[in-house]
Amino acid sequence: MADELFEHFRFVADKGQGLVRVDKFLVDRIVGTSRNRIQRAAEGGFILVNGRPEKVSYKVKPLDVVQVMMDRPRHSTEIVPEDIPLDIIYEDDDLLVVNKPAGMVVHPGHGNYTGTLVNALAHHLLSEGIEMDLGASANDTDDDGEEASDTPSFQQRCGLVHRIDKETSGLLVIAKNEEAGTSLSRQFFHKTTRRLYTALVWGHVEADEGVIEGNIGRNKRDRILMDFYPAGSDEGKPAVTHYRVLQRLGYVTLVECRLETGRTHQIRVHMKHIGHTLFNDKTYGGDQILKGTTFSRYTQFVKRCFEVCPRQALHARTLGFRHPRTGEEMDFEAPLPPDMTQLVELWNDYISHRE
Repeated sequence: MADELFEHFRFVADKGQGLVRVDKFLVDRIVGTSRNRIQRAAEGGFILVNGRPEKVSYKVKPLDVVQVMMDRPRHSTEIVPEDIPLDIIYEDDDLLVVNKPAGMVVHPGHGNYTGTLVNALAHHLLSEGIEMDLGASANDTDDDGEEASDTPSFQQRCGLVHRIDKETSGLLVIAKNEEAGTSLSRQFFHKTTRRLYTALVWGHVEADEGVIEGNIGRNKRDRILMDFYPAGSDEGKPAVTHYRVLQRLGYVTLVECRLETGRTHQIRVHMKHIGHTLFNDKTYGGDQILKGTTFSRYTQFVKRCFEVCPRQALHARTLGFRHPRTGEEMDFEAPLPPDMTQLVELWNDYISHRE
């Protein structure tokens, strides 16, 4: 996700403006949008009135300043095909599955206009004779699968139907034609895909398995962060994460997470909510020593762990879906990358010597 919000539209209500809901106010002024799209933007905290996020039920008053914000710049930028190596797990005429390394941004955005997965995909697809519209849209689809009518065309997305964070490694499926893109997008929207993540979290997770249910929406004080809200509340969107303990390693625990939904930062926010922040997750405080002793030897050990895995310890390990053409159920797995493998080995070695 981008590190700041960008203004896409700004309107100042006239002195004689009558009371009207903010969604209707904006639909009447933004060409080509819909009330449904405005409502979703408000749910995500992207509609500001006088600098504060407001719900769609807010009534615009005279001289109100109404802004529509996004987490990427408004203006399109050309996607430049770049010959960047891709770790392709599977490929056929309709799709490819790639194993994205940590540190690679999925889609071009503010500060990351080159070196992204989309730049690499554009080059790969063009080399196969698949022409793409290389004008990047500011509104690519999110992990939870937006409706097709409110997302850019397949060409604008270079076949993307879902995303993972920059510092998360693991599997992504990319469509190579419009029909495959539509089918895969529907599967993500209807939550019929199968996704398992492996994460190292702070603390001793007591229960062998569990379910975390609660809405995820933007933090009210810092719009860059996502936050947990009670299930059924008006804030955020519903999210469900299933977790299972794989290995307890003293002051940290290796867990497997299965997503029912795919909200932004879902695993990171849900695990933090139950007291188990992802290891070295700088955004949510996991880059501090949250469990353990104050001895200098332990402090040095954790510092070494941070150096070995300099990002949140989260990996999209498996991905399953129905093939858009054949109907075959397909499942793929990417083993833990070297940084997380070494991180787990360090903690295994630590607890074996401690015992």
